[in-house]
Amino acid sequence: MAMGFYVDMTRCTGCRACEVACKDKNRLSGNMAFRNAHTFSVGTFPEVQAFSCTFSCNHCEEPACVANCPTGAMYKDASGVVLHDDDVCIGCKTCVNSCPYQVPVYDEAAKIARKCDSCYAIREAGGQPACVAGCPNRALEFGDIDELKKAHGSDLVSETTVHPGADMTKPSLVIKVKPAAQSGTPVEVAW
Repeated sequence: MAMGFYVDMTRCTGCRACEVACKDKNRLSGNMAFRNAHTFSVGTFPEVQAFSCTFSCNHCEEPACVANCPTGAMYKDASGVVLHDDDVCIGCKTCVNSCPYQVPVYDEAAKIARKCDSCYAIREAGGQPACVAGCPNRALEFGDIDELKKAHGSDLVSETTVHPGADMTKPSLVIKVKPAAQSGTPVEVAW
């Protein structure tokens, strides 16, 4: 079994409610975030398309952060979720630098790396990750990847122009993609 996220780009509006819910749950301040939402455009006028997407830990099957962590602070549990042990972290930033998705963040105040844990404690109590619960458009789900694939169809992908490297780490991520996210060079739209 591999646990991970389903993202429906056709529903995501880039509203950042998932980002706010994550920051609130994890008591993150400033620019530190474990989940981010972005909006991109592709094409040139008059043929421009846009898409939004939310990004977080992909709880990869072969996570580079786990493979490169010198202390074992980054590890996978039995369900395949990538977790971080703050007490074992030495703050070397190896995980930050090795993740192709730029997911682990360095906490300057605590002098350690931190990341999404898929709201492990909330899920153990029967709830959903804060980002999933906070999404007003129901563009996010978390669960067994095989079950998510069954529930959402066979046209799902794990790689887009803004989610590269699926062959390297095998992310536990399935995406209902907008065509704009599969072609062209995306340019982030600044808010």
